[in-house]
Amino acid sequence: MALGASASQILSMILLQTAATSAIGVSLGTLGSAALTRWIQSQLYGVSPLDPVIFVAVALLMLLVAQLAGLIPSRRASRVDPAVALRYE
Repeated sequence: MALGASASQILSMILLQTAATSAIGVSLGTLGSAALTRWIQSQLYGVSPLDPVIFVAVALLMLLVAQLAGLIPSRRASRVDPAVALRYE
């Protein structure tokens, strides 16, 4: 904001970084869980090991939770007075 960014630009920048990081994590987690389905198959009740609906639902839920978790610090960062932030250091 001290260099001319608006509050909405700060908010969107942080949320985009959160989305990118969480998408990488969800992708790796989905690949890992697909690879380990044979190992945990005995603990799954009423669901096939590679059920695409469950994989998509869990991935979307994780992405939603990550975005909600990133919303709090991004809103806080967009409300910081640039003069106070520059004087802090």
